[in-house]
Amino acid sequence: MPIPSFEQPIICEPQTGVTQVIIGVPKEICPGEQRVALTPANVSALLKKQGVEIIIERGAGDIAGYPDSAYEAAGSKLVDRDEVFSSAQVVLQVQTPGSNIKNGDEDLTKLKEGQILIGMTDPLANPQFAQSLAEKKVSGLALELVPRITRAQAMDVLSSMAMIAGYKCVLLAATESARMFPMNMTAAGTMKPARVLIMGVGVAGLQACATAKRLGAVVEAYDVRPAAREQILSVGAKPVELDLDTGEAEGTGGYAKAQGEDFLKRQRELMTEVVKEMDVIITTAAIPGAKSPILVTEDMVKAMKPGSIIVDMAAERGGNCDLTESGKTVVKHGVTIIGPENVPSTVAFHASQMFGKNMENLLNLLIDDEGKLQLDFEDEIVAETVISHEGDVPQPRLRDLLGLPALAKPEPEATEATPDAASKEEK
Repeated sequence: MPIPSFEQPIICEPQTGVTQVIIGVPKEICPGEQRVALTPANVSALLKKQGVEIIIERGAGDIAGYPDSAYEAAGSKLVDRDEVFSSAQVVLQVQTPGSNIKNGDEDLTKLKEGQILIGMTDPLANPQFAQSLAEKKVSGLALELVPRITRAQAMDVLSSMAMIAGYKCVLLAATESARMFPMNMTAAGTMKPARVLIMGVGVAGLQACATAKRLGAVVEAYDVRPAAREQILSVGAKPVELDLDTGEAEGTGGYAKAQGEDFLKRQRELMTEVVKEMDVIITTAAIPGAKSPILVTEDMVKAMKPGSIIVDMAAERGGNCDLTESGKTVVKHGVTIIGPENVPSTVAFHASQMFGKNMENLLNLLIDDEGKLQLDFEDEIVAETVISHEGDVPQPRLRDLLGLPALAKPEPEATEATPDAASKEEK
């Protein structure tokens, strides 16, 4: 099969007064998932476009705090699940079958040729899902691949959900801890503030720093990226500085880059002296598409004070702590280790609000005010986000992971030579 070049946008022309684009939102079926892909406010905003209709599965937003009546008032139509998949040209999900490996195949079988699926697909860890969509000739957009450029910030679900996770994990630690976070001076004596260490200072880590600081803790933070020092100070935390060469520690998109074992071994040795003094440790270090690095070894856990707490935000990717068990809270060597899963879903109302706004902004890029829908591969956001289209996988990183050849670049269009150009060629 020839490799398509994808240089031409896919366009659905609007028809005045006629529904042109039907957007469908099914209820999430992944166990434990409580979010919804669009809120009633997003529905109201999108319906301002001509030719757009939105259908919502009954009960899709109930758990998140968005009842069917609110969707109806916003102008959407309530339908059953089968109608969402049979009627919608664009299907929106929080967790598509790519990220929902538990029972996502139920939805994969419902998708049909020509549809567009937008949601989280876990593309770098599960690139095979892109091929599955390509085989069904479904166009898939992975929200995790929205590029980290200024124009795309309002579509960045990873940052939105990480912010919520950073906040909630501090509350999990405070609830589990036998110590209060703030300092208190009472007639019964003075209670020292809890000492909290945040390991990994991306969006989640910075929000964790800020939340722990607001609760009154003494907060320190560590990140392998040198640029993180200023960010740590900006939220009122103290940077932990280790004697390590971190000049090559930052990868693309602002994420930390995977480090070699020698670097990690030295990092753990130095960090052991730091963790001895901490009451709470929250780890957030994740590498996109890869197993999370081990930052807290069993020996480090042994060195911690009895009753200390570790909240491992990277539990779903293997964990930053040797002893983390994903989805469980365990006590090892007197330390409570929490391995939460899908933390943003536990704050479903605001998580859905932020996720829905990110989705709305992306749809505003794809659908203009007249209801014209297009996937324009000349746009960097579209080119990076689309993982399947017209029976193939156009996303370069996924093609590499799948062992597919690079796509051929379109040849420049031939233009008629001007007289001056012709004369120059003759010379």
